[in-house]
Amino acid sequence: MKLIVGLGNPGKKYEHTRHNMGFEVIDLLAEQARIDVDKEIFHGLLGRGEILDEDVMLFKPTTYMNLSGTAVKEITDYFKIPLDDVLIVFDDMALAPGHIRLRLEGSSGGHKGMQNIIDLCGTQKIKRIRIGIGEPGEWDTIDYVLSKPLQDERPLIDDAINNAVEAIKEALKTDFDRAMTKFN
Repeated sequence: MKLIVGLGNPGKKYEHTRHNMGFEVIDLLAEQARIDVDKEIFHGLLGRGEILDEDVMLFKPTTYMNLSGTAVKEITDYFKIPLDDVLIVFDDMALAPGHIRLRLEGSSGGHKGMQNIIDLCGTQKIKRIRIGIGEPGEWDTIDYVLSKPLQDERPLIDDAINNAVEAIKEALKTDFDRAMTKFN
């Protein structure tokens, strides 16, 4: 069983904001795989199904971004999912809109949701896909990540979301190393 977690903030107020790229990837992947991500459990929304003959759980923590680790820890502990079978998808200001980056492990890069997951799971060895949202420039960082992308950024971000979904499928079909080679 693979666990794919998209990070974001719950509620209509945060839909389609820069900080909700993880949710958008899960939503697109769920739509394509016909998996309903609607079971409220472990401080999140869960859907179970099959993608490319692989049993998967798609998960969107509803703890708000900075406490994402609580939900991830609960679900991995309950289902006894090894962290090697977990993939986290989230936004990253260090990448330009339209870019994605896959990594096997590493620091949070300042992303508070990912840092909370690392802290509560006790390791940096967690696969991740980062979705570029660009630097805030003159914006306040919090205002920037909680705002919607500009009109000219949205097509780039949509491409990144699509690429992230394809990278996840590649990782399920082959392995994460091959997905990194193909999509980084």
